[in-house]
Amino acid sequence: MFIKIAQLFLSLTILVTLHEFGHFWFAKKFKCRVDKFYLFFDFLFPFANVMNFPLFKKKIGDTEYGIGWFPFGGYVQIAGMVDEQMDKSIINSEPQPWELRSKPAWQRLLVMMGGIIVNFVVGILIFWMVLFIWGKTTLPITNLSHGLMVDSTAISMGLRNGDYITSLDGNPVKSVHRIPVEIIMNRVEKIEGVHADGTKFSIPVSDDHRALILKRLKKSLFVNERFIAKVKEVDSTSFASNANMKPGDLFLAVNDIPVKYYDELKTQLNLNKSTKVKLTLLRGTDTIQTSCSVSEKGIIGFVPEETEPTKFVETKYSFAGAFVQGVKDGMEMIIMQAKQLVVIFTVKEAHKQVGGFYTMVQQMAPVWDWHSFWTFTAFLSLALAFMNFLPIPMLDGGYIMFILWEMITRKKVSDKFIYYANNVGLIIVLALMIYANTDWLRN
Repeated sequence: MFIKIAQLFLSLTILVTLHEFGHFWFAKKFKCRVDKFYLFFDFLFPFANVMNFPLFKKKIGDTEYGIGWFPFGGYVQIAGMVDEQMDKSIINSEPQPWELRSKPAWQRLLVMMGGIIVNFVVGILIFWMVLFIWGKTTLPITNLSHGLMVDSTAISMGLRNGDYITSLDGNPVKSVHRIPVEIIMNRVEKIEGVHADGTKFSIPVSDDHRALILKRLKKSLFVNERFIAKVKEVDSTSFASNANMKPGDLFLAVNDIPVKYYDELKTQLNLNKSTKVKLTLLRGTDTIQTSCSVSEKGIIGFVPEETEPTKFVETKYSFAGAFVQGVKDGMEMIIMQAKQLVVIFTVKEAHKQVGGFYTMVQQMAPVWDWHSFWTFTAFLSLALAFMNFLPIPMLDGGYIMFILWEMITRKKVSDKFIYYANNVGLIIVLALMIYANTDWLRN
């Protein structure tokens, strides 16, 4: 867990610093005075006047650079920027030449878009480098030897273990792991494929089905590659170890009931929770039998041998090719963010699946893996760009909305209105943060 938290912390630290640098650079470019540039908050967020002290600070020119004690976010304090922390007495004063509010609308627009622009560019650059160094690994549906293993939601819809899903709404399936995401985000209405016995199927997908898939997605993959019941590793303190199971063992039967695939094995173990079962195993060329206890959760304590490495397709990219694919992946990620927002408001109970830091920690690799780290950081950078672009007062998108209104109507939104709107926006954002970060309680 520590490694997961450390990876998320480093990723956010990098992205927040670069985001704030985007605002800082444009502010300096247009000769605005920047009073502070801080990584983390030097106050008890969101209370700007409570426990004000930095861990480190150094003033260079007009700007105080520092590290706050509250390990969350960061900020730049630009002179004349109307926000929820601004002294009300300044609002009614005459704008000074070094203040942001005295600058032309197009300059203020670029200052407020600075963080979003940097996050977008950084996300694309990271995708570019990840693809150039590591390439891309996918599991095509055509590479499955035994079809798909499906969860209880898929079974309730009419899918079976061993099925091959060939298309979604007539569009060919390219990757196994994209199937549930495509169904939810693209509001797929029909799943087509072939059962293990060769008969074709066409299964309708309702809003209730999409809601069930989304609800289960954190705990189950909906569909995954079906694989042989084979032992990869044995927990030394487990029932499997006590039963003398070894890596490489193949399961043949449980209580004389034949099993070949992992899903068949799990079914039998779940039917025999908190009991002892007779296992028939194939070890090399020898068939052996052993007695093994099953926990109350249907677990015996081994790691199965899942996807065979040869089934994955690795695509390598040239320097230029990686850039083109990186831009494509980045744009798809932005579109996916927009679709997720639509899903929250259109799919039944989708809002309950909104996650916060706990959910993000769970997505990190359990060991420090640079490929996984940078891929997640690229995704998070683009997610931050999208979220900050939302027209909510206090967020960058709120300022952008007010400035665009001014540029279109030629009427400047009053500083007083922006000040109070930002305070309302702060309450909205805090409420959303609290809701998102209590997902572990809701689920």
